[in-house]
Amino acid sequence: MDQVLGGLRAAGEETRLRLLALCARGELTVTDMVAILGLSQPRVSRHLKVMCESGLLERVREGAWVFYRLAARGPGGTVARAIVALLPAEDPVATRDRDRHNEILRARAEAAQAYFRANAEQWDDVRRLHVDETRVEQALMDLLPPESVRDLLDVGTGTGRMMTLYAPHIREGLGIDMSREMLAVARANLDQAGATHCQARLGDLYHLPCEDASRDAVTVHQVLHYVEHPAEAVRECARVLRPGGRLAVVDFAPHDLEDLRERHKHRRLGFSHDEVAGWCTDAGLDMVETRDLPGGALTVTLWLAHRPAAASAPSQTPNKDHAA
Repeated sequence: MDQVLGGLRAAGEETRLRLLALCARGELTVTDMVAILGLSQPRVSRHLKVMCESGLLERVREGAWVFYRLAARGPGGTVARAIVALLPAEDPVATRDRDRHNEILRARAEAAQAYFRANAEQWDDVRRLHVDETRVEQALMDLLPPESVRDLLDVGTGTGRMMTLYAPHIREGLGIDMSREMLAVARANLDQAGATHCQARLGDLYHLPCEDASRDAVTVHQVLHYVEHPAEAVRECARVLRPGGRLAVVDFAPHDLEDLRERHKHRRLGFSHDEVAGWCTDAGLDMVETRDLPGGALTVTLWLAHRPAAASAPSQTPNKDHAA
C-alpha cells in the first residue's frame, strides 16, 4: 500500500506526468527529455530522481549515458502503467511532446542508417558467402519457436535483428553488445518496430548483466567466431538460463577462408558440431538438435541446447576480465 501511495504522490505533478508518458514510449536519456520538454537539465533530473525513488521509473547506466524507462515489474511499474493509461492522448501538450519525441527517433534512425551504410560493404562480403539470412532465421524460429519464449537475451545483438524477430511474441527482450555504434543501430530498429519491451545495452558477454536463472532463452547469432574464449561465453550464457531454458547458437561450420581473419577480424574459422556440443555439456546443458545450412563457401550451423529442469545454473567464472 505504501509503495502505491508513494507512486501516486510522486506522479502528482504535470511535468512528471509528461515524463511518465514519454518513458512509456521507450527508453530516453535526460538529454532527450530536456530537448522534448524544453526544460533545464537540473529540473528534469530532479523529477526523474523522485520517480525512480518511488519505483515508477528504472534508471540504467551505460558508460556516461543513463537511460530511463517505466519500471518493468513491481508495484511501482503497475502504478506507472495505470497512470499513463489514464492520460488523455489528445491533450495538446502531450501531442507536442510526442511530436518532438518522434523527431528524436527520426534523427536516431538517420544516424543509425548512416553508420550501417558506411559498414554495409564488409557485411555484404560475408553474407554473399553463405545461405540467405531469411533461411537462417526460419531455421532458428523452427528450433526456438517465438511463441515459446517469454524473456529473451540476445548476446552480441548487433543490429537487434533477433529481438525484432521475436519481439511480437515475447514479454521482455534484452540485447547485449560491446559496440556503441551497433547499439545505436539496434535501438533505432527497435524504435521502428515499436518494441518498447526490448532493450539494447552495452555489456560484456563474459559478464552478462543478468541474474542467475533469469532468462528462458538466449540467442548467440554469428558472434562466437569473434570471441577469444567461446567456451567461457557459452558457460556464461548457461548461467542465466532458467531450468528448462534454451540456448540457440548460430555460427559457421569449420572452413578455410583465412581472408575472414584479416579483413573481418574473425578469430575462429568456424566450429564443429562436437566442439560446441562439448562446451554446452561442460556448462550443464543438454544438446537438443544441431542443423546445418549449406550454401556457398560457408555452411551455417545452428545448435540448440537446454538446461535440464532439475539443474542449477553454473556460477560465473571467477577472476576473469576478458573482452570479446
